[in-house]
Amino acid sequence: MAASTTAPHPQTWIEVRPQGLYCVPGGFYVDPVRPVDRAVITHGHSDHARSGHGAVAATPETLAIMTARYGAEPDQDRQALRYGERLKIGDVTVSLHPAGHVLGSAQACLEYKGARIVVSGDYKRRADPTCAGFEPVPCDVFVTEATFGLPVFRHPDDRGEIAKLLDSVALFPERCHVIGAYALGKAQRLIALLRQAGWERPIYIHGALQNLCDLYRDHGIDLGELLPATAGQKGVARDEFKGEIVLAPPSAIADRWGRRLPDPVVCMASGWMRVRQRARQRGVELPLIISDHADWDELLKTFDDVGAPEIWITHGSEEALMHAAAARGYKARALALVGYEEEGQ
Repeated sequence: MAASTTAPHPQTWIEVRPQGLYCVPGGFYVDPVRPVDRAVITHGHSDHARSGHGAVAATPETLAIMTARYGAEPDQDRQALRYGERLKIGDVTVSLHPAGHVLGSAQACLEYKGARIVVSGDYKRRADPTCAGFEPVPCDVFVTEATFGLPVFRHPDDRGEIAKLLDSVALFPERCHVIGAYALGKAQRLIALLRQAGWERPIYIHGALQNLCDLYRDHGIDLGELLPATAGQKGVARDEFKGEIVLAPPSAIADRWGRRLPDPVVCMASGWMRVRQRARQRGVELPLIISDHADWDELLKTFDDVGAPEIWITHGSEEALMHAAAARGYKARALALVGYEEEGQ
């Protein structure tokens, strides 16, 4: 999409400030990293959705996630925007479109005097049974992440990684397989992928995952039977976990809770598991390369699908992606925003 010759270029009305990306004619920030008067939030991960804003516009699911994580904020003005719905904020029309990252995740489309910029937040291009898939939105400027913006990051098929996990469970029936998974998005996606692969037995989850699993169920995502992974008495392994699959936050696996599991096969589900040194450093025996972010090829494909002549890169491996975008004919710049990272890193 090319703006008309009279439309103001987004660089004249979008500013990078210490709080984040600011839309001047709308008087709001997109995913600010500190409390502001007015914010548009792309998704519920804590590096994008923070508490303390005066007014928030987001999808209903993201607002529900923020309430689950931060509690009710009675003085906050909240505006629920369903995908494709349009809202005028100041002189700017805002709409939200699926990003495919986690439940309720969205790209923020900002339109002003004939110019359009899309702030994609975090996104992925793989099919995910727990959230709406990414939808390319034509625009003049596309703002992208670059979490896995290096050619080394080419994620394998999710089904193959789940098959690798189930093969290990069959090979070691006397051991427990405990998977480190972030509480929002990754845990629920893993559960859904296991169900798709035919795992019908109960899946045990750490207490820190329960609240958001319940929220996903409240929004119509069927996760099957989930049981609490209560670790039992100190120094006593729970034998009923043998041959079973347990999900927990990565931090929990290394603490006393994790040491009570019966001879656990420690797994970690993350795009970072492509880097073997990271897996070794974290004591991961079975790395599962399952990411909620676009890989290198998917980032470049997204640029082609969106068709914006200009790409702005917010966070991650900006330099490599900027040069790759330029080589494909796009005008690219790095915004070097701070405060964003994969949740749990």
